[in-house]
Amino acid sequence: MENNKSLHDLPLLKRYKLLHQSSPLPTPTTYTPPAKKRVWALGPGSPLPLIDDEPEPKKLNLNLNEHPPEEEPKPTDDDDDGISCAVCGSTDGDPTDPIVFCDGCDLMVHATCYGDPLTRGVPDGDWLCSRCGSDDVTAGYDCCLCPMKGGGPTKPTVDGRWAHVLCAVLVPEVFFRDAEGREGIDCSEVPKERWMGRCYVCGVEGGGCVIECSEPKCGLGFHVSCGVGEELCIEYREGRGRSGGVVAGFCHDHTQLWKKQQLTGKFKIVPRERDAARKTKG
Repeated sequence: MENNKSLHDLPLLKRYKLLHQSSPLPTPTTYTPPAKKRVWALGPGSPLPLIDDEPEPKKLNLNLNEHPPEEEPKPTDDDDDGISCAVCGSTDGDPTDPIVFCDGCDLMVHATCYGDPLTRGVPDGDWLCSRCGSDDVTAGYDCCLCPMKGGGPTKPTVDGRWAHVLCAVLVPEVFFRDAEGREGIDCSEVPKERWMGRCYVCGVEGGGCVIECSEPKCGLGFHVSCGVGEELCIEYREGRGRSGGVVAGFCHDHTQLWKKQQLTGKFKIVPRERDAARKTKG
């Protein structure tokens, strides 16, 4: 019978048709990506878009005269958002010592670096720094301890002038009558030679108070603002009342030397006898 015949026994035309018949299409199936590929930053109830397993291959550009586009640098962990304390320069802040913004001039300061009223509690509403909150429109708000115009936060002195909080902290004989709140800047004990000293960084003489390099026989002096701008080493010891102050400050060359000596751990900065005596007198 014909059904028992092999394929080779069939006529040529019929055998050709049997060999070239289309095979049935397979039953289509659905594919659901794994859960980790379906996660998407959408709100609750939003449909989850599917992400392809295979990324689309990049097309090869064979045009040798065309320069490839420059890739944008990837952000690193070291990048900050521009928020830093205007007193200490640090970008670190936490709930116990936040960085607070002045609503008048966008000044940024740690609560503890600025002092009162922030040390008594950060206000829920607007906060104005001492300069923005001052009612005296004729006052000169520039620092009396350095020649820098503007700069970091200033507060009034007890004799009617203004001074940078940082300058008041780092000039040895200057102290706060309210040390914890950093209020009542008192410059009455600053010696005349410090007022008349010459800053080797900016070249100004008599334009504020200079700190002498602590290296013996160096003789160079600099303003606090100039030293901070040049990243000079200024060691400070926190204290209450008149017990705190600068322990040592170095010019550029001796700052580099001090950094190398610090790596050995064999050297320790101690106060000069003259400055220590000034801090304890009275």
